[in-house]
Amino acid sequence: MGSAKTQQAAVTRTGVVGGGSWGTAIAHLLASKGIPVDLWVYEEEVREQILTERENKVFLPGIKLSENLRPTGSLDTATGDKDLVVVVCPSHVLRGMARRMAEHLDSQTILVSATKGIEYGTHKLMTGVLGDSIPQIPSGRIVALSGPSFAREVAMGMPTLVTVAGTDEEVAKAVQHAFVTPVFRVYVNNDPVGVQVGGAVKNVHAIASGISEGLGMGANTRAALITRGLAEIARLGERLGADPRTFLGLAGVGDLVLTCTAELSRNYSLGRKIGQGRKLKEILAGMRMVAEGVETAKSLFEIAGRTGVEMPIAEMTYRVLFEDMNPAEALMALMTRRLKNELRDRVVL
Repeated sequence: MGSAKTQQAAVTRTGVVGGGSWGTAIAHLLASKGIPVDLWVYEEEVREQILTERENKVFLPGIKLSENLRPTGSLDTATGDKDLVVVVCPSHVLRGMARRMAEHLDSQTILVSATKGIEYGTHKLMTGVLGDSIPQIPSGRIVALSGPSFAREVAMGMPTLVTVAGTDEEVAKAVQHAFVTPVFRVYVNNDPVGVQVGGAVKNVHAIASGISEGLGMGANTRAALITRGLAEIARLGERLGADPRTFLGLAGVGDLVLTCTAELSRNYSLGRKIGQGRKLKEILAGMRMVAEGVETAKSLFEIAGRTGVEMPIAEMTYRVLFEDMNPAEALMALMTRRLKNELRDRVVL
């Protein structure tokens, strides 16, 4: 393994897999630094829009995209002969996509997972799915990017802070330097488990926060859900071997607060509609972008049952989404749980 300086200088050929809002924003961020970026986009209409109008009108309308951003429908073009590839596709299709990418990647490529989720069934984090599916790339060259970062605000150049986490600090620093700009500050973290747990679980709590809003609850309720949601994230992270300090950082409380309070959050918006009485199937039918918290809620319900980690907010969210539990009854069930001592509630923070 070369020095950090060598690693940083090597990141010039870059690809992004996933042309949704976040994938497009990341590609635009890198391309605006003068780095040619090949962006793999599934939808032909989106590829044509970017190519001819320099805009992704479907997923990121109103943003003029860099001329260095090159849309493509070829995974070979997007991932072959690259120093760095960023993967930004929905968690439930990541394994299949990674297997297709594996044909084009070599062992020296750095993989960055910008997908937030936990795979249903295997309960693996996204870097684990990538490692399974692309075995020629060493685990130290697979990192996770997370933090409070709405795609639109990043694409607009609003100041944003994120963290990149991996087991090889030199690789993480190479990614840090590839992404950093005067308005996009990147920290390095050596706890990929904690960073990914925080990034995934907060989406479920954002749905819960939206449900409370839809029910007409106020700021007190939202603050309670965020605070106790952080406790759930910390408990699960502790069981999976995460560093508890991670949850006080950008990928923990930072991302949780953002996603649980802002209208730009798809998970929060979905939850609000649930709280207003709409059904999940109906809401999803009208969405072109993915609300990752829906799939993650299924994974968390299984993980909590298997490990015994207490996650009542995640459990109630699951029951509302998939067992048709009345949202108001779910909130009452949370409020009437057995009384506890807060400081003895196995919160590791």
